[in-house]
Amino acid sequence: MAMSRPLAAERVGVCASAGFRAAAAAAGIRGDGDDLRLDVALVVSDRPCTAAGVFTRNVVKAAPVVISQLTLRRNAPVRAVVVNSGNANACTGPQGFRDALRMAATAADCCDADPSEVLVCSTGVIGRLMPMDRILDGVRAAASGLDAGGGEPAAQAIMTTDTVTKTAAAAVRIGETVCTVGGMAKGAGMIHPDMATLLGFLTTDATVDRESLQSMLTEVCSRTFNCLSIDGDTSTNDTVLLLANGAAGGAAVRPGTLAFGALRGAVEEVCLSLVEQLAADAEGATKSICVAVRGAADDTQAHGAARTVVLSSLVKSAVHGADPNWGRIVAALGRSGAGFTLDRCRVAIGGVDVFAAGQPVPVDLDGIRAAFSRMRVDIEVDLGVGEGSGRAWGCDLSPEYVHINADYTT
Repeated sequence: MAMSRPLAAERVGVCASAGFRAAAAAAGIRGDGDDLRLDVALVVSDRPCTAAGVFTRNVVKAAPVVISQLTLRRNAPVRAVVVNSGNANACTGPQGFRDALRMAATAADCCDADPSEVLVCSTGVIGRLMPMDRILDGVRAAASGLDAGGGEPAAQAIMTTDTVTKTAAAAVRIGETVCTVGGMAKGAGMIHPDMATLLGFLTTDATVDRESLQSMLTEVCSRTFNCLSIDGDTSTNDTVLLLANGAAGGAAVRPGTLAFGALRGAVEEVCLSLVEQLAADAEGATKSICVAVRGAADDTQAHGAARTVVLSSLVKSAVHGADPNWGRIVAALGRSGAGFTLDRCRVAIGGVDVFAAGQPVPVDLDGIRAAFSRMRVDIEVDLGVGEGSGRAWGCDLSPEYVHINADYTT
């Protein structure tokens, strides 16, 4: 089971796990004159890792997504991940692939690794060629500063329209060994369930073979990152990676064992924390939303219903304005594809029932306004037809979201 364990103050995020170092550099990738903003991150393991990944299922995939997918298919050890923000390296033709490979090769040279041992990710504006001279200088600068205390700067470097860093860590006892899971993520916009939902990087010092690690990550993502919807758009660059280096020692963690379940629980704890941080810091958001559905025919229908509600523009707008128009929630449920009948459905907001047995529950609307005015708005739904359950996370819809995306490249 996951347990709390004090971690050295400097070992946060991806560096919380033993044997990982990170660093960041300011390379001026955006070309906007802000040459002090960190925009290149490097995460390195002192020993070879097994690695797993989930990626966007958008047909339009950025060059680094394709390169990293091919690297993982080789089922070879991984030593490092190199990331840049400010430029997505998407829709950039053959040059984009050459640039992604150069990023990996430069990081490999700096880390005494083979280019095939380096995963590469990018995030930012689509359709612009990479300023490679600046990026490669940034990779070299980051490599010169690799340190176990580099988790926070690395989390800063991957931000785009994020306003705060997102990091998390959890520890778990496996037999006599205490293993750690650490992670960082960036998001803010273009986040919608479709395999992965953002850029997320997870590390663990447990020993896990690649196939088992992949099944663990895929399962956890289905309940966490895949349940986060900000605006209904699926990015070209969505990537979540999990690296395991075995630095904690102990026996290998295998599927079907208590140890596997315990480590999976720690990975899920970290991912849930990152998801909630992402929802709270979404583009233009003033409030985060969590929709919990139970009583569905199965978990798939429950997740579908929760996602439909959290992504409804009408629900998001009502939350933003603290308008107690809870009927929008019921309407969203009706088009979600989940099977149910109104006379068995119950809806509550902030713990207060507003709809049950096919009719409204007498309630003080000021109480609903108050629930919609909180920083986190919890909506609970019971469909009353089965044992399925699921959650989804999102945010309100504000004018600031439109402003951010109307002026994104200018």
